Amino acid sequence: MSAQLACLTSDVPAESALRVELEGERGTVEVAVVRDGDGTLHAISDICSHGAVSLSEGEVEGCFIECWLHGSTFDLRTGQPTSLPASRPVPVYPLSVDGERVLVDVDAPLTFS
Repeated sequence: MSAQLACLTSDVPAESALRVELEGERGTVEVAVVRDGDGTLHAISDICSHGAVSLSEGEVEGCFIECWLHGSTFDLRTGQPTSLPASRPVPVYPLSVDGERVLVDVDAPLTFS
């Protein structure tokens, strides 16, 4: 598969997240499309690696999103946890903008070392 329409840029207000479901090669993928403090859009897994709850319901501050359940924060650029109790990263997906269309490729998660 390739990038698919996740939402429109106007659907994601500043420093907030929008939960979307996209179809991947292995089935439905829950994605959080997030607008950071600088206005940049990111696509990460919507499922916290610690508590298995929706990250899109958490607070966005700068380039980080906080899980509402236990307070773990994740870097929107890398998916790496920056505070406990989470210790495993969440997937980050390639995102592109075509006019107003936000496109995400859930079959090609980005990897960081």
